[in-house]
Amino acid sequence: MRTISGAFRSIKRPNVNPNLSKSSPPTASTSHLNFNSEPKSESWCVYLILSTNHPIKTYVGVTTNFPRRLKQHNGKLKGGAKASRAGRPWICACLICGFADRSEACVFESKWKDFSRKSPRKSQGGSSSKQIEDPSRPLLQHRQAALNRVKGSLDCSHLEINWHLDPS
Repeated sequence: MRTISGAFRSIKRPNVNPNLSKSSPPTASTSHLNFNSEPKSESWCVYLILSTNHPIKTYVGVTTNFPRRLKQHNGKLKGGAKASRAGRPWICACLICGFADRSEACVFESKWKDFSRKSPRKSQGGSSSKQIEDPSRPLLQHRQAALNRVKGSLDCSHLEINWHLDPS
């Protein structure tokens, strides 16, 4: 991928830390978030995040660095998606790791979003007190049902799917 500074030599990127050379490996201490199955910096993952502000909603994305990406969605770092600004703060609901490359992760992400849009949502009109107490439950169940359809349409045997919030 070509960067702007590579295409236009007059644009210089500031070196945030002059003590680090370009070949220095990134340090693990840059993230205070700790996920049981945190992906390696070079592996692609697909994630589902859940807003904690009303109205409760979900967002599916793809990244190589989920802790950094979550900080972006929450406005702590620049670069968060415009669509996720209204739901801040966001928390991790599901993290799927093990994609071979960006293309594979993007195909998975696209199918998950597509199946989520096409699947009918279950009515929330029941008298269940659990749905009243936890408005995120129907959203997570809907995303889980769509994820199950993706798993039925793609080979996902090499993927590690970690739910951080219980959708059931």
